[in-house]
Amino acid sequence: MKHENKEALKSGIIGAGMGFLMSFLINFFLVPFPESGLGNAFNNGISGFVSGFMGGFMGLFMYFKMSKSNDSEN
Repeated sequence: MKHENKEALKSGIIGAGMGFLMSFLINFFLVPFPESGLGNAFNNGISGFVSGFMGGFMGLFMYFKMSKSNDSEN
């Protein structure tokens, strides 16, 4: 496997972990327990949106950080 692919995979895993953590924290602390199925779906949509954004942002941030440090080594 190419070195760039390993870095992208590592960054994606870090981003997914951050997304999971954000989704957990939002569902546990911020959104109230829903009384209906529609409320549950809405709360999951909110946490999915925030955790997806956070996961993508952190994954991209880590990828750029790792690729920049590897470029300076060469």
